[in-house]
Amino acid sequence: MLKPDFLRKKFDAGLTYQDYLTTGREHHRAGWDRLHAQTKLDPDQQDLIASFVRELNVLIVSGIWCGDCAQQMPILDHIERANPVKIRCRFLDRDAHMDLAERVMLCGGLRVPVVLILNEDFDLLSLAGDRTLARYRAMAKNLLGPACSLPGAP
Repeated sequence: MLKPDFLRKKFDAGLTYQDYLTTGREHHRAGWDRLHAQTKLDPDQQDLIASFVRELNVLIVSGIWCGDCAQQMPILDHIERANPVKIRCRFLDRDAHMDLAERVMLCGGLRVPVVLILNEDFDLLSLAGDRTLARYRAMAKNLLGPACSLPGAP
């Protein structure tokens, strides 16, 4: 069970987006930076996020080396910047925080990224992560080409 005291300690041990990026090698940071630059919130999204009045703590179990993390996590930095008073994000390296990673395993594995949305009291509101079956099928199609037909593949 993910108790608020445990999640608060993990959140406090987490790094901000910029500090987290400094933990990786240059070629990893370059991928994150490139995708961060390509990611933008439109004005309606910025206004919506700026209107939040309750505090949200977002705890991310990640790997700086992870391509999926580099593609998905830059948006969280943009969201936090749209309302830094009410939205706080912290990143944890999965391998350095196995005590949390093992509690948020998805599909029987130590997946990254895993995003935990916590309220102001560090109660778990939601957890998201892993790839969808549709994503795996699309990846297989791209890797295997048209010679391999997969039921339900795009």
